[in-house]
Formats: sequence, C-alpha cells, structure tokens
Amino acid sequence: MDIDSDEEFEDEEDDNDPIDNSPYPEVRASVLATDDETLSINTPRMWTLSIIFTLVGSSTNLFFSLRYPSISITPVIALLLAHPLGKIWDQVFQSVEDEDLDDLTMKQQGKWQRLRRWLGQGRWNRKEHACVYISSNVSFGFAFATDVIVEQTHFYHQNPGILYQILLTLSTQILGYTFAGLTRQWLVRPSSMIWPGTLMSTAMFTTLHGEENKPTDGWKISRWKFFVYVFAAGFSWYFLPGLLMPALSYFNVVTWFAPENPVVANLFGVKSGLGLLPLTFDWAQISYIGSPLMTPFWAAANVVGGLIIVMWIIAPIMYYMNTFYSAYLPILSSNVFDNEAHMYDVSRILTKGFRFDEEAYKNYSKVFMPITYVLSYGLQFAALTALVTHTACWHGNDIWQQWKKVITKPNQTKPEAGTHDYVPIDPQPSTGPSTIRRKRRHRRLSILSDRELEDLIQRDDVHARLMRKYPECPTSWYLATFLVMIIVGIFVVEYYPVYLPWHGLLLALAVCGVFFVPIGIVMAITNTQSSLFLVCQLICGYVFPGRPVANMVFVMYGYITSTQGLKFSSDLKLGHYMKIPPRLLFTIQMVATIIGCLTQIGVLNWAFANIPGICTENALNGFSCPIARVHFNGSILWGVVGPSRFFGRSELYHPLVYAFLIGAIAPVIIWTIWKYRGSKRSSILKSVSLPVLFGSLSWIPPATGLNFSAWALVCYVFNWILRKRKPGWWAKYTMTLSAGLDASLAMGMVVVFFAVIYPGFADNLKWWGTEVFKNGCDWNACTFRRLGKGERFGPERGSW
Repeated sequence: MDIDSDEEFEDEEDDNDPIDNSPYPEVRASVLATDDETLSINTPRMWTLSIIFTLVGSSTNLFFSLRYPSISITPVIALLLAHPLGKIWDQVFQSVEDEDLDDLTMKQQGKWQRLRRWLGQGRWNRKEHACVYISSNVSFGFAFATDVIVEQTHFYHQNPGILYQILLTLSTQILGYTFAGLTRQWLVRPSSMIWPGTLMSTAMFTTLHGEENKPTDGWKISRWKFFVYVFAAGFSWYFLPGLLMPALSYFNVVTWFAPENPVVANLFGVKSGLGLLPLTFDWAQISYIGSPLMTPFWAAANVVGGLIIVMWIIAPIMYYMNTFYSAYLPILSSNVFDNEAHMYDVSRILTKGFRFDEEAYKNYSKVFMPITYVLSYGLQFAALTALVTHTACWHGNDIWQQWKKVITKPNQTKPEAGTHDYVPIDPQPSTGPSTIRRKRRHRRLSILSDRELEDLIQRDDVHARLMRKYPECPTSWYLATFLVMIIVGIFVVEYYPVYLPWHGLLLALAVCGVFFVPIGIVMAITNTQSSLFLVCQLICGYVFPGRPVANMVFVMYGYITSTQGLKFSSDLKLGHYMKIPPRLLFTIQMVATIIGCLTQIGVLNWAFANIPGICTENALNGFSCPIARVHFNGSILWGVVGPSRFFGRSELYHPLVYAFLIGAIAPVIIWTIWKYRGSKRSSILKSVSLPVLFGSLSWIPPATGLNFSAWALVCYVFNWILRKRKPGWWAKYTMTLSAGLDASLAMGMVVVFFAVIYPGFADNLKWWGTEVFKNGCDWNACTFRRLGKGERFGPERGSW
C-alpha cells in the first residue's frame, strides 16, 4: 500500500494527529501522545517493587564503589526486571472487580481474601513501571557524600558519627531535588526541553507493554528470555576472572615475557600502565567507565581519539623526558607523592585542627603527581572551557532562542531550522495500518510552513495539555523542603568538624543556583552536562585556603547538588512524558531518596567494620576505595596546599592553566573550519565533541588505559559494525544484553565475595592463574627513574 494514499484511513484521524503532538520528531517517535487515566498507579505493587529495587540497587552500587575494578548497576536493570515481576504479581494476586461479587460473597471473604484483593488492585501497566524505574534512577547512584565520609574516616582519621553521616547525605541529595522542583517551569514543562536521555526509556515502556515478539534478523527469542540467558552465562563465567583465574581480568600478557622491565610495564601494563593491548576477559574491566553498549560510537570515537593522542602519545613522551619530575613516579597511579617517591603523607602538613601548616609543608615536600594525573587535570580544565565554547558555537543560537522564549512565555520556542523535515526511524514494525497512519502524520507535520510550525510550537504541546488534568505539586512543598535542608546543612557544617562556615555553605548553594538553569537548558537540549566540580574546588580553595575537609564539603553542596538536581529534572521530564501525577511523583522521588541514603550509610558502615584493610592498597579483594582516594588527592591539591601553590606563576604545574585557553579556542577552530567549508562541509567535523573528548578521560586515574581501550573496542563491534549489519537485532537486544551483563557481574561479585572470599575459603587458592599477573613491574608500579638511598627529586627547598 502507498503510504501517501489517504483513501483507507482518511476518516481515522484521532488525538494522536501530528497537529496535536510534539513539534520535535525524536519525541514523536518515542512518546505516546495520549493518556490513559484509568491506569492504576499508586498501588501496593508499585510501592513494593520501588522499595525493593531502591534497597538492592543503592546498596549494591555503594558496596562496589569501594572496589577496583567496580561495577555499577544501571536503572535499566530495574526497567527490565520490574516488568516480569509486575506480571508475576498479577498472577499471584489476581484482582476481581467489586461489581462481580454480591454483598454476601464480600462478607463471606476472609482476611486473606480481602488482603489479596487489596494487593491485586489494578493491572501492571506502563505508568507503574515508569514509577518503579524513576525510584531506581533516583537511588541507584551512590551518594557522593559517602565518598566524603570515606575520606574523613580513613584518610583524615576523623570520626564524626552516624548522625553526621545521615544528615550530610540526606541534605545534599534532597537539596538537589528541590533545585529541580523549583526550576521545573523552565526545565521540564516547555516542549523545547526534550531531555533526550529520557526518550530511550519511554520507548522501552511502550515496547514492553505492547510488544509482539516478532522474529528479528532470524532471532525469535523474547527480550526477557534473552536477558535470562545472558545473566546465566555471565554469572557462570565470572567465577573464572573473578576467582579461579584473575589473570583473565588483568590480562597483561606482554609483561609476562619481561616482568621486570619498567618500560614494558609502563606501556602494556593494565594496573599501573597505559594498556596498549586492549585485551581482557572480564566485563568488570570493560564496563568500569560505563557500559560500552549504551554509548553511541561517535562518542566512543571521540574518547578513543583523546586516549590515543593524550594518553598513548603525549603521556609517554612527557614521562620519559621527565617532565614535572614524573619519571621518578609510576606512569599511572591514583596516588600523589612526595619528593622521595613515597605516597604523600598529608598528616605531616596539617595542624590538629586540620588546617594547613605552612612551616611543616616547607620542611616536608611539595606534592608531585604522576604524568597521567597531571594530564587528567589539564583535560578537566580544557573540558570546562571547551563545553562553553562548543555549546556556544554549535548550539548558541538555539539556546538563546530558548532563553528568550522561556523568559517571555515558557513554551514558546522554535526548533533548529530544518528539524521538522526529519522523519525519524519508526521503532514499531514497518508495516500495518497503525504504522501507515503514523508515517502519514509525520509526513503531514513535515510539510507545514515555518510560520505554521512556529504557531504550533508557541502553544503548549500535547504532553503539557494532558498533564493539566493532574493537580500540580505546590511550589510551597519544594520551598519548605529547601529551607529545612538548608537548616540541616548549616547545622552540619557548624556543629561538626568540617571547618566550613555557614556562609561558605550558602556560597556553594549560590554557585549551584547561578549555573543550574543554564546547565539544565544545555543538557535538556544537547544531552551534554557541564561539571561544576573544578569550579567549586577553585572557589573554595581561594576563599577558604588550607581547609581540606571544608573543600570536600563545599564541592559536595555546590557540585553534587547540581548533578543530583539535573538527574531529578530528567526524571521529572520522564514523569511528564509518562503522565505521572506530579504530587505522586514528588512522594515517590522523596521516599526513594531517603531510603537510598539510609541504606547506603548502613552498607558503608558495615563495610568499614567487616572488610579487612578496606581503603588501603592491601585491602581484601580490591576494596581499596579508588574513587574516594582520587577525591582525597583532589582535596590535598585544592584544600590543603591550595590552587596558588600548585598553579601560581612560579609553580611547577603552572603550565596547566593554559589548558583553559586551549579548551576555549579548540572548539571555535573546529566549528570555523566546518562552517566556512561551504558545500564541502564534513559530517566528521560535526561529530567531533571536544567536551566529550576532554571530559571522559578525567576518569584516568583510577581507570587505566585498558579500561578505555577495551570499552571502546566493544562499543565499536556492537554500536558500529553490528548496528550497520544487523540493525533489527541491535535495536531489540543491545540494551537487554548490557543489562544482563551488568546484572550477572554484580551477582557474581556478591556471591564470590560473600560465599568464598570473605569466609576465607579462597585463602589457599594460589596457582599460576592467580599469581602470574602479580609478578613484576606492572603490579608493583615500577618507575622509569629510581632514587638512591637518601636521594630526593624536585626543586630545592629554598626555591619554594
């Protein structure tokens, strides 16, 4: 049938007509333009599944954040697992409508029957599913406050107590939520605020709750069965690299032939080297920086470009030239060092009140960083300014239009010229009446004139109009929560040994408030998030010098509040698309946040008390707290020593400040070349994203070259080769494959640790496969240059 023919369907226009839909094609392709008000949402089933996934996800992610290599359980797992659990619930508690029973039968029912009817109310549906997923999204990420607690207790040797931990964690998480709620009129309601990251989830809800399991590229298996098979295979496999033969995980095979050669270890090592051979058989190593299956290949290509240029070319050259005295240190390490190549002992330059002791600092040593650490900081500097100029060049006009529209009338906005000519790939089967109608609707929208399209955009889109049926969450709820959490925060910083005055807390929140809406608009349009991490470190380092704990807490209230708030804003948009009543959504997010925080504090303190050597280099099963150690090193740089002693005009690392300039100029050069090539414009240049290139490599350290190279290789195979050759299989199974591998890895880690390693059953498990990768310079972090007894490196003390 010709899809341009209106003969068969000319009278079948309905509420999903494109004139009554989102003006943005990517939204039309993923979000239903209708709302079923009869669907049950606030049910025991939804709350039970939400709490279960909140407890499991938040505890698991916090537990493994203390380990290297780690694994992060993504909310996609909750999205997939909640669906069969909801259907099983329906089978166990089959609901019977009240009108089907007479009064006598109702009275004759026992307590169990009445409880069963209450538990089985309604049917599992996409709105309940979305609520469970949002709960998981809120709570799965480990709270940054737990990192601060790790640093205080194990690196700064403070013991502020459980109440402090709870209040600190709750205040930072909930303050982010209030920022999202107070700015929802700019970041959530306007149709122009697309939030592309939510569209994959909405498409999955539509697919799972209306899926016909049709053959795809010869595969007939359903997504759920595919997930089960992947989970079983991944769980079984993990016992090899995770327990019986760790050499498969740390597969530094090249170093086996020359274990004591520092150059071989530097280049091909996987623990303290650059990992030039991207080979490992452990999903924990591959997915350490995130699942490669969930990353577009164009983004991975940017990361690989940066890895090759910066870490595989520039880093070795600078290292072997002894730039910044780096040849006396490991080429890659999460630690910072003194002038005797020992780990820096920060306690030697602190007073009893945890303030900087300048005299002790002069008598001890400057802080020295491995070359990859130095470059990582330079990349972060460049990423900060690159994000500004990249966004200004490629999205500046759009953002300016959005600002004008939002300020004058929140829903007035105009898409990028030519956007309405794009007809998206239909995620549904490509034949059938519904598809033909949908294609015809998209075609009708695409032929609107610019004037007609602008008039369409200037009014509320269908999603905003449908949400008017539900009572809005009062702004007073968010304001009251905001004020309570500020009071809690002031109590924390004033009563406990944080050494950040109350006005320092307000300054951190002011930094977050100034940047929150601009960063949110950029993220909602471009799916690119700017980080306030370095901004907060710099501000606190200059305003409150010599206060490391204060620096960490300032960063937490400024940067983490912003990051959490943007995550909450994204979830509010998801609830907007799925037509979740705003007041119920407020309650769901708040409950999940509180439960997740309390759970993580409990798991953290259990780990402190029960894992031998935790947060040390000799920790059991790799629980060395790598992320917290990196942040601790940052607190030394910015909080103890201070920015001026690192990057001042006469200081060793002063050249790094030029990275700000490089980051600002480079995107302009690329954009200018692209813009003025006329008809010869290259799509490759348009795919170059310097914020992604610079920003992603900030994971090094604690990540290594192996983590990046193996990650990129898997991304290339699946998201480039397979996507081109088997697009149907890729669209149906890739997300499920990622979720299955992540879930199996997490379960494998839990079982291996608690059932085998923690009880001591693996203490005598030693053979070639458990020891070969530990023999030599890679594991021991050998340096290219070595000091003799009593020797030191670096500038003379009199010069600093």
